Amino acid sequence: MAAMAALPPGPLSPPGGGAAEAAGPEGAEGLFVLLGAGLAAASHPLLYVKLLVQVGHEPLPPTIGRNVLGRKVLYLPGFFTYARHIVEVDGKRGLFRGLTPRLISSTLSTITRGSVKKAFPLEDMEHVSNKDDVKTSLRKVVRETSHEMMMQCVSRVVSHPLHVISMRCMVQFVGREVKYSGVFSAIGRIFKEEGILGFFVGLVPHVLGDVIFLWCCNLLAHFINTYAVDDNFSQASVIRSYTKFVMGIAVSMLTYPFLLVGDLMAVNNCGLRAGLPPYAPVFASWIHCWRYLSAQGQLFRGSSLLFRRASIPAASFPID
Repeated sequence: MAAMAALPPGPLSPPGGGAAEAAGPEGAEGLFVLLGAGLAAASHPLLYVKLLVQVGHEPLPPTIGRNVLGRKVLYLPGFFTYARHIVEVDGKRGLFRGLTPRLISSTLSTITRGSVKKAFPLEDMEHVSNKDDVKTSLRKVVRETSHEMMMQCVSRVVSHPLHVISMRCMVQFVGREVKYSGVFSAIGRIFKEEGILGFFVGLVPHVLGDVIFLWCCNLLAHFINTYAVDDNFSQASVIRSYTKFVMGIAVSMLTYPFLLVGDLMAVNNCGLRAGLPPYAPVFASWIHCWRYLSAQGQLFRGSSLLFRRASIPAASFPID
């Protein structure tokens, strides 16, 4: 299910923000922090399983089934089967391995976005109106997307060190390590072994993915709303309100490889089994990682967590 690809953080409302962003600054910021933390906690098991699939950890054998055409295929375990395996090994609490640094990362991201927005307000913020001419409306979209890009890039840089720690805590499941057992000890270990740059491995592909996502999503939504949605249609305003959300899902599928490469670089060659051969070679750069995955046909590994086809042919396997 390609829609499982995680969307970059940030609102999917039309450029210019929605009513929630226009609320009182202190109350809105606190609400966003709580909502972000709650969403992070609720979705953590899903992202935990996704990460283990991304690094190539397949502890369970594939099962034989049939596709819609009736042909025999091998299916790898889906999310629920994989999550059940984690519970069997680590208990129910095991599904939340690495949650603490992820919550801190989410909180830092939300607070940073709010702080940047206050420090660099976009004056005369207004929604793109169908009364605007083409040049005026496009100029508004470019201006607002540039502002959103600045907020997203700064928040990504600030929160990325905790994202790296969270990723490494989670992939310890593969080798049963305890190298990263707490936030502060992990900070000290990374600084000692890799220096300050160790906190920012995988940052570049994540930032590139965020930037491409924002621009493609906003511009596509703008052009569709401007040229494809007829103002005479009775539901035109409703369609326009959902265009950006739909574009966000579609674009997230295209930018998923950036997310995958960023996550793999965060755990590569860090002393954990999941970041070393045979799971992955030691990558010299994120471009090396991208080329390796592309050559293996694995740039979308982990994008689907329900119906996961195995690459091994199943024609010779009988089906009971």
